[in-house]
Amino acid sequence: MNRRYVTADVFTDEKFKGNPVAIVLDAAGLSTSQMQAIASEFAYSETTFVLPPRDAANTAWVRIFTPSREIPFAGHPNIGTAFVLAAKAASGRDPLPDLLVFEELAGLVPVNQLKEGGAVVGAELIAPEPLARLSHVTASEVAACLSLTPDDVRTDAHPPQVASVGLPFLVVELASRDALRRCVPNLVAFRGLLPIDGAVSIYAYTRDIDHASPGTHCDLEARMFTSRMTEDPATGSATAATAALIAQIRGLEELSLCVAQGVDMGRPSILFAKVDTHGGHARVRVGGKCVSVMEGAFQLPGDH
Repeated sequence: MNRRYVTADVFTDEKFKGNPVAIVLDAAGLSTSQMQAIASEFAYSETTFVLPPRDAANTAWVRIFTPSREIPFAGHPNIGTAFVLAAKAASGRDPLPDLLVFEELAGLVPVNQLKEGGAVVGAELIAPEPLARLSHVTASEVAACLSLTPDDVRTDAHPPQVASVGLPFLVVELASRDALRRCVPNLVAFRGLLPIDGAVSIYAYTRDIDHASPGTHCDLEARMFTSRMTEDPATGSATAATAALIAQIRGLEELSLCVAQGVDMGRPSILFAKVDTHGGHARVRVGGKCVSVMEGAFQLPGDH
């Protein structure tokens, strides 16, 4: 059988910007090891595999793989998968409902279609877990991981801390846009500090917006570095966790943030995050636009 796939760029409306994701549409029958091998072949930060839902009330069972492991939840793969499934269905006779629900290791992930003029242009997800604030690390430790000095790390709002709404990240605020620009991951320091509480990546952000760079209308600029010494152009799950962290620190029941990411690596991305804690039930949303890039198909040994 031919197994179809689509690639999409997420958190952008321009091809070859934002964060790419590969979506394997015909994943039924694939083993975990085959999925891992396919994700390694695509070599994107994540690849998703769409399977029939285990509960017919849901849209799909979605498994998410990095080139090295399966993860329970992630932002841009969910956004991209929802966009691709909704856009394909909209061109046929059976459009999907505005709200899609994906079954994932972290739980059920609701994703809303974003439309303009009736056309699907992106998606917005609701994080599957409430904010978890976990271990702190020192400014010196995280600065070493990013090839910075402790003075480049800002700690007046919060210390460098592991935060999660479904996938943990070490979140650090930097003192300046210049410090964010100078970040270079250091393998030895990374291996000495991470993993911690399940976090294997560092999400650095600053409130010091650079008006010379794209996305300057946003509230924050950010970068995210993985333990593989790669940089992620747009990280929805980390953005959601950071928005929830900031809202909790400020004691806000509502918070909306626009975040620019990927600028320094030439793949500018725009992410929108919303936090609502009314009624004691925290909901964290993150979303943005998407664009389809490539489509194709492949066969594996044993496929007929």
